[in-house]
Amino acid sequence: MRIPILLALATGAFAQDPAPLKLTLRDAVQLALKQNPRVILANLGVAQSEQDRNIARSALLPQVGGNIGESDNRANLEAAFGLRIPGFAQHIGPYRFEQFGGSFKADVLDLTLWRRYRASQSAIESSRAQETTVREDSVMLVVSQYLGCQRAAADVEAARSRVDLAQALYDQAADLQKNGVGTGIDTLRSNVELQNEKQRLIVARTELETALYALARLLNVDPKQRVELADAVKFFDTPEVNLDQTLERAYAARPELRQILSQQQKAELELRAASDARLPKISVSGFWAEQGLNSSNAIPVYNYSANLDVPIFTGGRIQAERERASLAIRQLKQQEQEVRNRIVLDVQTSIAQLRSARSQVDVANLGIELARQEVEQSRDRFQAGVTNNVEVIQAQDGLARAGDNQIAALYRYNQSRADLAHSVGQMEALYAK
Repeated sequence: MRIPILLALATGAFAQDPAPLKLTLRDAVQLALKQNPRVILANLGVAQSEQDRNIARSALLPQVGGNIGESDNRANLEAAFGLRIPGFAQHIGPYRFEQFGGSFKADVLDLTLWRRYRASQSAIESSRAQETTVREDSVMLVVSQYLGCQRAAADVEAARSRVDLAQALYDQAADLQKNGVGTGIDTLRSNVELQNEKQRLIVARTELETALYALARLLNVDPKQRVELADAVKFFDTPEVNLDQTLERAYAARPELRQILSQQQKAELELRAASDARLPKISVSGFWAEQGLNSSNAIPVYNYSANLDVPIFTGGRIQAERERASLAIRQLKQQEQEVRNRIVLDVQTSIAQLRSARSQVDVANLGIELARQEVEQSRDRFQAGVTNNVEVIQAQDGLARAGDNQIAALYRYNQSRADLAHSVGQMEALYAK
């Protein structure tokens, strides 16, 4: 009987949940940048663009190859010349020969290849800008979710405080009734309010758990790994924001705009490459080998040549490539203007929201202080028998609303800070460094 019990205990020990992963906001952002699937795919996209650049560069370099071969041959002379030659056999062979040697080819003048290489370099810049966009968006998602978790945690703490207050009010009403000063309706009313606050606490805990699950999903951690917050809700005062300077910073840092500009440069190089396709191309090639019926009688053979290729008629391909590149440039110009307009709107909106949220925090802090004073005074009045506990319940509800307003104001303020950083392209610089 002891062995099964020991096995069961050992199994239970190994089946315990892992220790919770306690993360600050900066830790969560850094973890997301390391293992979020979208960030990993963006990194791979940059690596792929670099290999495309290497392939384009290889076309500019000489191509050298080696060859070792052995062949058996038999040829039909009558078929080769179209008639039978008197005195000669109908065929030659079979015979074999061996050869070994090398060959090379180099494009001396081909501007099209050079433009394509330059375009591949611009494609790398575009991929890097796209990677930065993905990283900025990933940081924004994690920060927003973390702030949402902080808000949910603050709601839990506020709900727990309201339960404690409701319990104290219920105990006060019950004690007054016990001493013959209070009434049964006051005790019942307090008990109803206590149960309502307990219900709100259950809802707040569920919302916190759900928010933490969503955060763990963004961080791509093990689903069995429980995530906890290490940072509490804080207020960070920020200096006044200058719109013009902020817009200039946004134009310089927003990765979407840098990606569009890199794509424009790539399209312009492709247009020039299409135009350069009409120009002559010069290349050299060669072949050298030791060739013979066997290695003992092999002799050197070679062929060296220089080529000048002049396109005369390409069936409209070059013109079509030029038109396609021109249309791409026009599309990118429109996209650039749209992105610039969106940046202006994002910056203006985030600045306005930040200013509004800053004022809301001040109002909410004052409101919760006044609500606490109201609760204290109403409890004193109820204790003195001046009024029933309806006034206390109303003051308690007012304090709850003031607490909710304060939590919401702090959340909106911190979220507005994140929105402003995202609009300027500084999410990673602000939250991950």
